[in-house]
Amino acid sequence: MSLALLIYRGATAALWPFAGLWLGARARRGKEDSLRLGERFGRYQQAREGGTLVWLHAASVGESGVALQLIEALGARAPDLSFLLSTGTRTSAELVARRAPPRTTHVYAALDRTRAVRRFLKHWRPDLGVFVESELWPNLILETEKSKTPLALVNARMSPASLRHWNSWNSAGKRLLAAFAYVSAADARTGAALSRLRGSGVPVLGNLKLAALAPRIDAHARAALAAEIGARPLWLAASTHAGEDEIILAAHQRLRAEFPDALLVLAPRHPGRGVALAALAGNAPRRSQAAPIGEGPVYVADTMGELGLFYDLAPVAFVGGSLAPHLSGHNPVEPAKLGAAIISGPYVASFQDVFDALSEAGGAIVARNGAELAIAIMRLWRDVPARVRQIEAARASVAHGADALTETVNRLAALLPAPAHAPA
Repeated sequence: MSLALLIYRGATAALWPFAGLWLGARARRGKEDSLRLGERFGRYQQAREGGTLVWLHAASVGESGVALQLIEALGARAPDLSFLLSTGTRTSAELVARRAPPRTTHVYAALDRTRAVRRFLKHWRPDLGVFVESELWPNLILETEKSKTPLALVNARMSPASLRHWNSWNSAGKRLLAAFAYVSAADARTGAALSRLRGSGVPVLGNLKLAALAPRIDAHARAALAAEIGARPLWLAASTHAGEDEIILAAHQRLRAEFPDALLVLAPRHPGRGVALAALAGNAPRRSQAAPIGEGPVYVADTMGELGLFYDLAPVAFVGGSLAPHLSGHNPVEPAKLGAAIISGPYVASFQDVFDALSEAGGAIVARNGAELAIAIMRLWRDVPARVRQIEAARASVAHGADALTETVNRLAALLPAPAHAPA
């Protein structure tokens, strides 16, 4: 046990008496489900399914999407498997509630305190633990290892800052990675860093998010929106964060100088910001209120689960979380698969490998500020053949996730108890 891990375990024990106060404050701000706070302490009302149980642990919405893909693929291979998916956010819980396959139970992850983790493991008794991307909680990993449950870390993706952190705590990183029977990386940068820490080669399979199917689109809702929009020039600003909206709205003003009836659909990353965005955009109508689009310049799409609908409608989409240095981008796979021409800002570290591949293929444009954003949108509106070429290049670039998914499922199946390990 490294000194850093010993200090961490001591600190989590010392802070444990304050956990209830902290969770209560988060619940009052809407960041925790007040009816399920017991799960954060390792206390569960749900019963464990019988038979072989695969536990997948994911941080939030993006990682949960990958976990659900793995559940579907593993379940198709071995229909008798049951699954437990632990996540840390309310938005991920809502996603899982909508999309979870049969024999899948969602729980909120226990706080990373030894006592809570041990309760979790005693209740669920998983036969395999799968950590998705970068959720490396030390107590959870070490206690799972102690319980003799095999562990895998899949689709590992870490930002340069996270990798520098792990390199600074070299011995702690080595100890935690040693607990995993299998590790795979989504990109070469992460693969190289984890290989150094692990002392053996970590395979770089590619990003499992590329394997995601395009979301199903509600044909009725799409037809109704398309009828409202008509022939108006349309663009989407998706998954935006505070600080970006003013830049986006200024870009839209530039566009309306050339295209007076242009429409911006503004979809915040966090739908709870809808009220503030509507006010910022001159009392713009909001999707969550079932308001019609009308003739106004901006429509606020502040609902959950409908982003794919707007990607499908919009000929051009700006992928947000990318216009400020403290941000790190969002997943461009959905617009690529749904046929929206992609523009992003320069700050995309969380998906750098995907954006690099898109840019190299001619499937995405980078805009550093509002002026460049407006220019890029006008060019794509006016030059339809160029827009089609960009869309097709993006679609081809993200079509390589299936092999990574197959290899990951094969590796996970090999870690399961023998009766659950059916051949491919």
